[in-house]
Amino acid sequence: MSFRTDLAVELKPDIHKKTGGVSAFQEQYGEITVTTIEVENEIGERLLGKPKGTYISFALPPLLEESDSAPAQSIITARLKKLLPKQRGCALVVGLGNRAITPDALGPNTAEKILATRHIKEELGTVEGLEALQPVAVLSPGVLGKTGIETLELIRGAVKAVKPSVVIVIDAFAARESERLGNTVQIASSGICPGSGVGNSRKAVNQSSLGVPVISIGVPTVVDAATLLADAAGEQAAESAKPFGREMFVTPREIDLIIHRAARLLARVLNTALQPAYSWEQIQSLMA
Repeated sequence: MSFRTDLAVELKPDIHKKTGGVSAFQEQYGEITVTTIEVENEIGERLLGKPKGTYISFALPPLLEESDSAPAQSIITARLKKLLPKQRGCALVVGLGNRAITPDALGPNTAEKILATRHIKEELGTVEGLEALQPVAVLSPGVLGKTGIETLELIRGAVKAVKPSVVIVIDAFAARESERLGNTVQIASSGICPGSGVGNSRKAVNQSSLGVPVISIGVPTVVDAATLLADAAGEQAAESAKPFGREMFVTPREIDLIIHRAARLLARVLNTALQPAYSWEQIQSLMA
């Protein structure tokens, strides 16, 4: 039985062993565990079932708990900066997902908290003392069922108009282990295939399809119901989680709070990574 997951760390249990095209290592920073997995070639792609690239997962204190997010923000921001192109141009931030479905609303909720600066002319920036602002554009393309347009087509149109040096895609993920819901962040340099974790794959959003580097970032918000039953009662029992042959997915009761805090954390990470000349407090003042 295959279990759905968007998290590379769940596909490679032995993270300390290098095996044919996949290498991984772990670091600990207080309560935060950082796992970095490198898929190095086609052999690694076949072994892990993920495209070539870097996958970094951050196991955090649960977002349901009210705690200081500054350490997590700092650690995730530092790793994201390393994946950004050295030659900075405009960054296009894309919030994927359906705002009307809470577990899938992470992308749009995060996108609305991103400081968009591409429209600020150089002259105005100089007058206002904002000459160090990096150009950032933001897009929330919605979902195919609402727009009738493939997500990739909308992003491709924005890329053609904006000509960014990097596209950063935010999305909600599916996890294999329920313990990861709401306390894991994954960044990947390989782009994303929207909906793949819940069996509704759309066209891949990656460097091959867009012509520019694509970084994905997100938090797992759902787990396959069959996974929960298989863990509790065995794989045969998992079939009962598919009434009428339809797959079911489970999300925590407090998912609205998880989405709110996850969007806030990711927005802080993205804003500080994309505007390195400014502190988080300065960025907040610009958004007020």
